[in-house]
Amino acid sequence: MTLEHDHAAHGDDHAAHEHEHDHEQAPNDHDHAAHADQDDRDHDHVHDHEHAAHDHEGHAHGGHDHAGHDHDHSGHEHVAYPEAVANFRAEKDDYFRSAHDSPIPAAERDAFVGLPYFGVDESLRFEGLTLEPYTGSEPTHFQIPTSDGKLRDAKRAGVFHFDIDGTTHALTGYTFANGHAESVFVPFQDGTSGQESYGAGRYIDVYPEEDGTYALDFNLAYHPSCVYDARFSCPLTPAENRLPIRIEAGERLGPGH
Repeated sequence: MTLEHDHAAHGDDHAAHEHEHDHEQAPNDHDHAAHADQDDRDHDHVHDHEHAAHDHEGHAHGGHDHAGHDHDHSGHEHVAYPEAVANFRAEKDDYFRSAHDSPIPAAERDAFVGLPYFGVDESLRFEGLTLEPYTGSEPTHFQIPTSDGKLRDAKRAGVFHFDIDGTTHALTGYTFANGHAESVFVPFQDGTSGQESYGAGRYIDVYPEEDGTYALDFNLAYHPSCVYDARFSCPLTPAENRLPIRIEAGERLGPGH
């Protein structure tokens, strides 16, 4: 979804991702599948690619793509897109700073001053995209590696095409076993990866609009929780989703990373 839903976004956005597991606390050490069904029951809006071991009893972060557009929707007050993004980021910072299940380690929360971001770039927000059938040479069903050396069952749900500076690029979207049917997970690497942003990539979560299209908004790209705490198990970006350009939008790394 897009930023006009930012009133609802904060519920989803602060939900622990189903694709990210807190493997230190999970029973059986890294038993991802065992908790997926319970996760779905406990949190209607959790995402299918980050899991926290506490079964998402609170909200970690994610679903950034639920913050809203720059026009009024369903009777909500009109908010300009950059302002909506700024509000969304401020609420996420508050959550990371104070939530009991924040991915920021408890000992570091008092010193947490907020997540660093690239500036908002509205040219990197693509609306009306179609999730086109995957026609590549890789298998549709496969296992995606995670940051802790595990594998998760995944599916190549389709491909998004978009133009940047006159060149067409593509990113594959994925779904996961026991995940939400409508949620599409889009991890990516780009020219900032390993420098200004996390080397293993950033994530975008997308959902279909009422007309069946999708919005891919790089301003809502976020880092996996394993950036902040190694106890999380995060999917690694497949090679097919390495963009040959810099995406200077969304979350970035701060000094010292």
